[in-house]
Amino acid sequence: MAQPFSLPDFYVPYPARLNPHLEEARQHTREWARGMGMTEGSGIWTEEDLEAHDYALLCAYTHPDCPAEVLSLVTDWYVWVFFFDDHFLELFKRHPDRAGGKRYLDRLPAFMPMERGAAVPEPAHPVEAGLADLWARTVPAMSDAWRARFAESTRNLLNESLWELANINEGRIANPVEYIEMRRKVGGAPWSAGLVEYAASAEVPARVADSRALRVLRDAFSDAVHLRNDLFSYQREVEDEGENSNGVLVLEKFLGCTTQEAAEAVNDLLTSRLQQFENTALTELAPLSVERGLDPAENAAVLAYVKGLQDWQSGGHEWHLRSSRYMNGGGVEPVPGFGPVAGGFGMAAASIRFTPRSEAARMRGHSHVPHRRVGPSLLPAFDLPYRARLSPHLDGARVRVVEWARRMGVLRAQPGLPGSHIWDEDRIRAIDLPLCAAGIRPDATPDELDVSSAWLAWGTYGDDWFPVVHGRTRDLAGARAANARLSLFMPLDAGATPEPVNALERGLGDLWTRTAGGLDEDGRRDFRRAVEVMTESWLWELANQAQNRIPDPVDYVEMRRLTFGSDLTMSLCRLGHGRKVAPEVYRSGPVRSLENAAADWAALLNDLFSYQKEIEYEGEVHNGVLVVQNFFGVDYPTGVAVVHDLMTSRLRQFEHVAQVELPVLYKDFGLDAEGRATLEGYVHELRNWLAGILVWHRECRRYREEDLRRESRGGTAWQLDGPTGLGTAAAQLTRSLARTAAGRG
Repeated sequence: MAQPFSLPDFYVPYPARLNPHLEEARQHTREWARGMGMTEGSGIWTEEDLEAHDYALLCAYTHPDCPAEVLSLVTDWYVWVFFFDDHFLELFKRHPDRAGGKRYLDRLPAFMPMERGAAVPEPAHPVEAGLADLWARTVPAMSDAWRARFAESTRNLLNESLWELANINEGRIANPVEYIEMRRKVGGAPWSAGLVEYAASAEVPARVADSRALRVLRDAFSDAVHLRNDLFSYQREVEDEGENSNGVLVLEKFLGCTTQEAAEAVNDLLTSRLQQFENTALTELAPLSVERGLDPAENAAVLAYVKGLQDWQSGGHEWHLRSSRYMNGGGVEPVPGFGPVAGGFGMAAASIRFTPRSEAARMRGHSHVPHRRVGPSLLPAFDLPYRARLSPHLDGARVRVVEWARRMGVLRAQPGLPGSHIWDEDRIRAIDLPLCAAGIRPDATPDELDVSSAWLAWGTYGDDWFPVVHGRTRDLAGARAANARLSLFMPLDAGATPEPVNALERGLGDLWTRTAGGLDEDGRRDFRRAVEVMTESWLWELANQAQNRIPDPVDYVEMRRLTFGSDLTMSLCRLGHGRKVAPEVYRSGPVRSLENAAADWAALLNDLFSYQKEIEYEGEVHNGVLVVQNFFGVDYPTGVAVVHDLMTSRLRQFEHVAQVELPVLYKDFGLDAEGRATLEGYVHELRNWLAGILVWHRECRRYREEDLRRESRGGTAWQLDGPTGLGTAAAQLTRSLARTAAGRG
């Protein structure tokens, strides 16, 4: 069968090396798979299949330095996970059976008990038998924290197979953002990252495991692994198995381009994720170590983990070039005298590949010229099917938010901080944040509307404050110290707080007192975290600004939810839900998908309205349109068209979750009538949230060119520094790609 596209020129920044214990692992895993019933008689594999796939070679490449017994155990894990993938395919995907698939998956966590030495059920098939055996052999060497993380990633890998199955049933192809998020779970690379900790004896310290730096390293690693696999497995998955969970197919449909063009775009995204990994490792790990006070042994473990992830990337690439499981032009022939890869002294570096395309992308991301003239923001027609309602208490809230800002000191310069008079009364009235609150919460009481308006004002003020007070001088250390103090004004026990030193601290302390009093301890903890992730995201923006670095597209979308304050404002919507719905329901995949889709639509809407303000007047690098322009090498109108198409697909996903996935979730969690009504009410609140945000963008005086010009000429201290045919579909991108291909190498 002819290949559907030519494999692109891959960026491979790390050397591939081979573990010397390969043959021992091959022999061991052959016997282990036979003993678990995975070969003859399974109906899934024969021994010839297992030999041809050569998972021992995969593990010998991806874990080149571990001892023989560790390599054999890791190889068994990979045999198990690939067998599961094929087993689930044959039983529940080729002839879709969600109910049967759910029963199958619901049993598997019982074979990963958290209590050491706990009994497990009698296995009913090779997947259960293999999992029970592997869990018992692996967990004695690891901490309880690692076991919890690894069990979660294993459950995600297993359970999100239902998402793939549902899409097959519906003939539905995911949008690009949804695909990246879900592929991390069902694709299993976070699970692989957990095994890197085991194989490299480099368990990540629990106190940094949930940090942004470690999360981004794991996610960038995972995305690169999955996108590479999508390129090699397109023919097998899409043409043979009827799968629709493949990144090449996703971009082919979203962009309306050829399969070859989609493959090149996937490879560009793979390159971008690898370069994001490099940037995070080089710029974020050292500050994290200082901030969390890691000792030498902990630092060594983190660095060994990073090296292990790098080994996995290049080793996985080499294996894909050789395995019979994938499209690779027949595979790479062994090098005579050196086994499956050139293994002579100094030969490992021969596998490193820097491409003209990868280096052009790297340079383009750091060469943005700030404050260039772009003209008024181009705005497409926003087809939002929800009618906005405004609170009848809006006029009073407009008056009271100004009074609140005056009391907090927001409208004056801060002591000892030159240039800190960023807002005055005209400014806060022009921004008109009570209008946004009145649309988001149209049924709020006057007090509730005042609190929501003040939270929006505080978040917007802080978002303006950090770039002016800390960004212009590249004061990243001062910004981190200032951000760390903010948590002191949100005590979980409602206790005493320090004396505020500026309006930002004073305003936060006031709002926390007014909000946290009605919450229980879990509610206060969740709400404080929603505030903290927003303020921490401002530090990420300052760091990119200091590097003059346009963000990677995936990192941008995920961080933009935080910089926009989506978690905070959605938390305000949930405050009245009490304990009607269990926290695990809100943490479930469908609810998070619902919230993320809404957050992305709103944040990208803001990027379209704020493009001129941010690019021309503020010299920003954080704007979704600019990110698209940089990634694809296209012009402004085409970037607008692609962003608008992405917004449309995210809104479509929001409604798909609300109408199709939530009813299934109700059954899965056994929700009673009250719980269902609460979630249905939450969907209604999020629709209000979207409609209110659109009304505010259209009517406030923050983004129009005449207002930007007036502000830049004005005498107030909050002035911005800097000089004083829209595309209709993502199909334009195909033409722009063709025009710019030669210039990009």
